[in-house]
Amino acid sequence: MSVIQVGLVDTTGALDPELVQSVAAALNIQVTRDLPQFWNVKATVIYLSSPHKIPVGVWPVQLVKSLPPGEGGYHQDKHKQPYSKVIASPKNEGWTIAASHEILEMLVDPYGNRMHSSVAIEIKGKKIVDGTGQFGYLVEACDPCEDDKYGYTINGVVVSDFITPHYYDLLDTPNTRYSFTGAITAPRQILPGGYISFVNNELDEWQQIVYLDSTPKLVNLGKASADKSLREWIDGVMQTTNAIAEKPKNKALHKYGRERRAALSKIASTKAKLYV
Repeated sequence: MSVIQVGLVDTTGALDPELVQSVAAALNIQVTRDLPQFWNVKATVIYLSSPHKIPVGVWPVQLVKSLPPGEGGYHQDKHKQPYSKVIASPKNEGWTIAASHEILEMLVDPYGNRMHSSVAIEIKGKKIVDGTGQFGYLVEACDPCEDDKYGYTINGVVVSDFITPHYYDLLDTPNTRYSFTGAITAPRQILPGGYISFVNNELDEWQQIVYLDSTPKLVNLGKASADKSLREWIDGVMQTTNAIAEKPKNKALHKYGRERRAALSKIASTKAKLYV
């Protein structure tokens, strides 16, 4: 199994290069330590110093100033190879969890069309419950738990939670991990701030259950785009990772992350003196 290389690169020129390098290092830990525990993925994340030089075979994740309306994070180049764009600004660090989100989803489903069949879900009252039908779910590793409330830190860098393959299990079973952090506690659960996309086989159309407000709601998307992958189409409709990048909500977690990085930097400086 070949190793996928992902490259994190700042195209804005406004971000602290040391921070971008630290984020790349943390994301590398996430994709080599955490993700393979549940998904059959072999990958690394590296820091790219120049947006003008992308090594052959590297899938770039570009940190950009903005994205046009209707454009999400996932893209494919003219050779149908995946890459991502993430809005990033020195004004906040929401982009770190957005970059994690995009990288995890790109590795779990590189070409944006992976689906998993499982029990249908529906909204009853204000709750999401299992139905009697069967849906084809688009495998998006972070969408059901994408709110930064459910993120975690690696060396002071805030990264995204992600679902495990057990998320699509037919039944809830004891001691089963449905997301890496354990925030998701049952199959097909959608946490506040998240959503899920699926094809309704009875209607032969795409729908979503979106939990971005106080109560979940069903959204009809209709027929899938004929000229885009499913994920590129869905990302353009939702653009939620853009919102996470621009307006992070979990201020306490991001504050802890900054303090943790500052402490580690101080320790690194002290350790360097040992070798002078």
